[in-house]
Amino acid sequence: MSTAEPTDNIAALTYEQARDQLRDIVQTLETGSAPLEETLKLWQRGEELSRHCQHILTAAQQRIDQALQGNPDSSSQPVE
Repeated sequence: MSTAEPTDNIAALTYEQARDQLRDIVQTLETGSAPLEETLKLWQRGEELSRHCQHILTAAQQRIDQALQGNPDSSSQPVE
């Protein structure tokens, strides 16, 4: 994982940090050079990062939808 420093607390990652780590994991897995145990750990972390990114994107989409509907509370809700 070259461009993103991994952290055990995935929930603390921004979308960009999680996306970069996920991209690095995919690149590593595509080479096929990692030992089986490391491959399994990378795959599991990739799944967790993917879920985290999807959660952030879903929350952002909900904020956009609320803003388009004229919901005044939408501007005060932070993206997780």
